[in-house]
Amino acid sequence: MSHDLAAKIADRSARVGVIGLGYVGLPLIHAFTSASFRCIGYDVDQTKVEQLSAGRSYIKHISSETVGEWIKKKQLDPTADMTRLNEADVLLICVPTPLNEARDPDLRYVEGTAHAIAKTLRAGQLVVLESTTYPTTTRDVLLPILEESGLTTGEDFFLAYSPEREDPGNPQFSAKNIPKVVGGIDEQSGELAAALYRHAIVEVVPVSSPEAAEACKILENTYRAVNIALVNELKVLFDRMGLDVWEVIDAAKTKPFGFQAFYPGPGLGGHCIPIDPFYLTWLARKQGLSTRFIELAGEVNRTMPEYVVLRLAEFLNDEAKPIRGSKICLLGMAYKKDVDDPRESPSFELLELLRERGADLTYNDPHIPTLPRMRHYDVPEMHSQELTPEFLADQDCVLIATDHSAYDYDHIVRHASLVLDTRNATKSVSNGREKIRKA
Repeated sequence: MSHDLAAKIADRSARVGVIGLGYVGLPLIHAFTSASFRCIGYDVDQTKVEQLSAGRSYIKHISSETVGEWIKKKQLDPTADMTRLNEADVLLICVPTPLNEARDPDLRYVEGTAHAIAKTLRAGQLVVLESTTYPTTTRDVLLPILEESGLTTGEDFFLAYSPEREDPGNPQFSAKNIPKVVGGIDEQSGELAAALYRHAIVEVVPVSSPEAAEACKILENTYRAVNIALVNELKVLFDRMGLDVWEVIDAAKTKPFGFQAFYPGPGLGGHCIPIDPFYLTWLARKQGLSTRFIELAGEVNRTMPEYVVLRLAEFLNDEAKPIRGSKICLLGMAYKKDVDDPRESPSFELLELLRERGADLTYNDPHIPTLPRMRHYDVPEMHSQELTPEFLADQDCVLIATDHSAYDYDHIVRHASLVLDTRNATKSVSNGREKIRKA
């Protein structure tokens, strides 16, 4: 079986099935179609399937023109029919792995996908989990479900883990030019997965096991979360001392060795960094250990939206205004600049905290015209407001939560009464600096 699949991968006749057509799945399809593979895209969201079938993209960095070409050339066949999972030679799982209310791993999407695959799994298929998760998920969760099919891994079908590495909004890096770590459940599985990715990805980094690949992804994002927590904590201290943390970081990063710059913000966003460290702390608890350093970093980062609201209250208080009844405009609902991705964005936490305090809220985000439904927040129906001089002048405070490049910060500061800047976005603004506060 492995020889047949290896031959299909070698001549690119293998059909690549991608399960989950979101911010990970679509860029992966782009990488494989660019390498002359035909793809089947699976998603339970019929709306996504219909949009793709019509040649329309719903992700900013994948254009509708590109999707239209996939459909026209029959490089992509989108479907919501999971009984068709056996039509693909390779199945790449790109479904969400959120946290539950107790901040423990929620693998229901991975497990549900595994059960769907098991119903149609046939000999000769390769299954690769790409969703970020904790070490042992592939072996202890995915493998037993797939073997309910009666097939045996390493003989009838093949299984590997290869963590997604996406950086939305970064034009320098896309799915095809970010090295791909691959760990197979056995030697044949690892070799087949590595051979597949080598056709579409600039570099493949094989590791000894799925657990090593799973731990690699967790390490990458925990490293970032801990260092961001450090600068967030220093931001609070330096604010108290009257120091500008941004100036301090800019000075520190002139050192050509031993220092990497991380930047503070209103909280952590995106699917990975706010979530992955908690997968690790959960796993440590199962092993009877505590990860105090990581847990403390999580605690610091989770308090940042509250700190921003506190700074806003102080700022308004200087103008003899309370938060309740004040007109506050949030600038930026995406979790990072220049993307349309709202997942885990701290802006939604700010929105909820300010609503609880009675603020009269509006928002602007050039990439998110209407607020989407969110898993953990009761999001009101709101639409992005145009930043006219009249609108800005009518606000008691403009709160910069995401520093999109599209914003004209000189224009914003010129017409706004007060500006609370959580991203150092106004650093180049020279006129009206008396209106600006950092948070």
